[in-house]
Amino acid sequence: MAVSGYLNLAADAAHNFTDGLALGAAFWGGPARGTLTALSVLLHELPHELGDMALLLRAGCSKKQAMLLQLLTAVAALAGAACSLLAEGSGTGAVTGILPFTAGGFIYLGTVSVLPEILRDSGPAQALLQLLALLAGVAMMLLIA
Repeated sequence: MAVSGYLNLAADAAHNFTDGLALGAAFWGGPARGTLTALSVLLHELPHELGDMALLLRAGCSKKQAMLLQLLTAVAALAGAACSLLAEGSGTGAVTGILPFTAGGFIYLGTVSVLPEILRDSGPAQALLQLLALLAGVAMMLLIA
């Protein structure tokens, strides 16, 4: 496997760990918040994991190897959720720190990957659509909060 495959696996495991942290912390706020967060993560992860699968195939993995490696990185989400749920009993400092930490990571990743696309030379109609999509995402987060 090419080096890019290993780098992708490491990044995916770290990403899945923070997803697990967010899921565990969201369920502290009640079943409704946890369910909405789980649905959001699921909708985000489907295309993300398909993209990772394509990267692993391009890096030289067989389909079976790529699926097994993807499953292995998914275990990091379970570890993140376990850490988050175990931190609940350790005091309010841990509880109040996990959600802002994961939210900041998601905002960073979103801005690093989305803003360069928005700032590229595109027509006014495309820029307006991208701005509306960004505002729709912010509106959904406000509704969930």
